[in-house]
Amino acid sequence: MIKPFGASIYHLFVLIKHLKITTMSTMKNNFKDQDHLYSSWSFSKLMAFFFLLISISYLFYSLRFVSHSFDCDQTPHIPTITHRISSNTPSEEESTPPFEEVTNISHIVFGIGASAKLWKQRKEYIKLWWRPNEMRGVVWLEQKVKAEPQDENFLPPLRISSDTSRFKYKNPKGHRSAIRISRIVSETLRLGMEDVRWFVMGDDDTVFVAENLVKVLQKYDHNQFYYIGSSSESHLQNIYFSYNMAYGGGGFAISYPLAVALEKMQDRCIQRYPGLYGSDDRIQACMAELGVPLTKEKGFHQFDVYGNLLGLLAAHPVTPLVSLHHLDVVEPIFPNVSRVQALKRLKGPMKLDPAGLIQQSICYDKARTWTISVSWGYAVQIFRGTFSAREMEMPARTFLNWYKRADYTAYPFNTRPVSRHVCQKPFVYYLSKAVYDEGANETASQYVRVQQNPDCKWKMEDPTQIKVVEVYKKPDPHLWDKAPRRNCCRVRRTKKKGTMVIDVGECREDEVVEL
Repeated sequence: MIKPFGASIYHLFVLIKHLKITTMSTMKNNFKDQDHLYSSWSFSKLMAFFFLLISISYLFYSLRFVSHSFDCDQTPHIPTITHRISSNTPSEEESTPPFEEVTNISHIVFGIGASAKLWKQRKEYIKLWWRPNEMRGVVWLEQKVKAEPQDENFLPPLRISSDTSRFKYKNPKGHRSAIRISRIVSETLRLGMEDVRWFVMGDDDTVFVAENLVKVLQKYDHNQFYYIGSSSESHLQNIYFSYNMAYGGGGFAISYPLAVALEKMQDRCIQRYPGLYGSDDRIQACMAELGVPLTKEKGFHQFDVYGNLLGLLAAHPVTPLVSLHHLDVVEPIFPNVSRVQALKRLKGPMKLDPAGLIQQSICYDKARTWTISVSWGYAVQIFRGTFSAREMEMPARTFLNWYKRADYTAYPFNTRPVSRHVCQKPFVYYLSKAVYDEGANETASQYVRVQQNPDCKWKMEDPTQIKVVEVYKKPDPHLWDKAPRRNCCRVRRTKKKGTMVIDVGECREDEVVEL
């Protein structure tokens, strides 16, 4: 234990005095001669100085421990946490963010731009995807339309857009309804709906895949400024308008705080751009003034094309299918039925496995030298010969660009030509039905060929013998929680005559699509 400070000094003084007496006594007894005495006295001073240094060091050392001893004798202070409510300083409980549930369909509000003139036929597209008891949104029209009693439970509420006559519009090729439609997000915000995270804009001929829309938006922080959508399939459209613009027909999403910021300045912003053509470019102009870029998600489809969508849908990019647009312009996605009937057929696999809808898989029947492309829930194609995965993942040009030209340079993505050789034309099998086997936890979808292929003189097995393709696939709701990768497919052996059986699923370890 360390002694008190006074006692330490006392002992030090006694020690120095004792050393001095002892040294002087030794000098008197042993050194009688003056010369010797002088020499010994010098030595004594040196020794005394040495001991003095030691003593001073001891003194400081003791002082340091005395101070620590004083602290140690005190009862240690343990701070206590006191929760107090203050208007200036939030408590620990208040500063801890509460648990926030994952974004779901109830957090999304749809703003749908519609035309009274086309409402009778276009409303049928909305009925295909709208869920009255789950979804929130408004259809905005320029004037009142006749309300059908049977539609009430299948459509969003209808509202009339506010007057926009005070805004200038000077584009000679467009229509001033673009101003009305561009303000839909702001007008929907002003309705004051609660617990909104995202506003999603679409047209009356847009069909959304709700589960995939939710999955895409879950990736982003709804408390930040986000403007999410996609460009056009037409390169020239993107040049004329902007590659930084989300096309409203394909749909786009705006986070709630960004919608608030947009609403505050949009009317002033619109007045600065009277020469713009549509609603999409007016929105993008305001986004540019707010400094918010477009976050691109390839699953939003504007479909600025004409003709058959087979090439685009059969080689869909590895991303969730979020929307389809311009359904009045393109051919029905399934042959020999109306556009609405074709989309109703697509709803079957959409309900069973929305994450896997229209996702491509590529494999080979090596015994027969066939290449197979599965677009799950939509179509299966069988090609004579072997084509690389690199070729098969490029859309075949079964469509024309927005200016009705067969120009391969007109698209902002790679495409491949449709083969003119009769033996290289694909055998296309379209979806006929899809069911779910609860016991096996897998879907069973069936695809049939509805169009005949021309005769081929190649001396190899002919896919004409295949009348039906059966595809088995386990649903994977977490498909898009993982790194993007195409599913793999495998041709099964079967004794069923005229039938090909295929398994589709997550690629196994070391599985590669090889020729």
